[in-house]
Amino acid sequence: MNPLTTIERRGMSAISTPGGRMLIVAADQRNGMKAAMNDAPDGPASISTAELAEAKADLVRYLANNAPAILLDPEVALPAVVDDGVLIRGTSLVVGMDASGFATVDGLRHTDFVPGMTARRVRELGGDAAKMLWYLRPDRQDTRSRVATDMRELIQACTAEGVLLIVELLTYRLEDETEEQYAAAFPGLVADGARLAVECGAKVLKLQYPGSAEGCAAVTAAADGVPWAVLSAGVDHETFMKQVGIAMANGAGGAMAGRSLWKDSLSVSHDLRKDYLTKRALPRLQELAEVVDGRG
Repeated sequence: MNPLTTIERRGMSAISTPGGRMLIVAADQRNGMKAAMNDAPDGPASISTAELAEAKADLVRYLANNAPAILLDPEVALPAVVDDGVLIRGTSLVVGMDASGFATVDGLRHTDFVPGMTARRVRELGGDAAKMLWYLRPDRQDTRSRVATDMRELIQACTAEGVLLIVELLTYRLEDETEEQYAAAFPGLVADGARLAVECGAKVLKLQYPGSAEGCAAVTAAADGVPWAVLSAGVDHETFMKQVGIAMANGAGGAMAGRSLWKDSLSVSHDLRKDYLTKRALPRLQELAEVVDGRG
């Protein structure tokens, strides 16, 4: 286990329920959030940055302000939701550091930082914690790889700055790999990715659901005491609720939900967003909180 510093413990408390389980609304998507606003007259691609920023602000107002924490991006949402007083005092802020998309080098995916993002910048934006995404194939990348080096450096920088860093890992199918081969390897890749991140010093993990109770138990063992939260990966709410229940029963420390909460609750219309987020998304968040805390 990689122990938390005192200030990192405060960050962990800030993103957790009263029961001590992580619960974060994920809203750092850019293109993915535009795609959910499919009632735009000229299509999602026509949605301006200002319009997307307003949608994100409404998502905070009507949904995330009812959660322990919200994950937002520094390109569209921040610092406006803080400076404009949209984010309430009782909801903590997790700042996403990763830029949209990825580059492929020798068949492996690599993410990059949003320009100018550092541990210090997270603090300047009012963040209680940070999140960085890395694509990972632990069967092709080890502790000497570029991704492991990048991970270690950012973990050390965030610890020095007093910022709790959530390490998000996504595994993926290689170009020379069949769907069947990838599906068979997937649970092990999630667990081995967690193990590699912990070896690099990770203190909190955000991971894909590994497919089963056995897979979750294997991830928990690989994480070696480091708490991990399961991400929704765009599945529907009912599916994610089942996944979270299984994950929590097998050692997970919480959930980070994005599209499973709000993908059918966004619109280019403020009035429709308010209605959808209040009547569709908010009840889902409340149900998720009950499952995360073992009350559902």
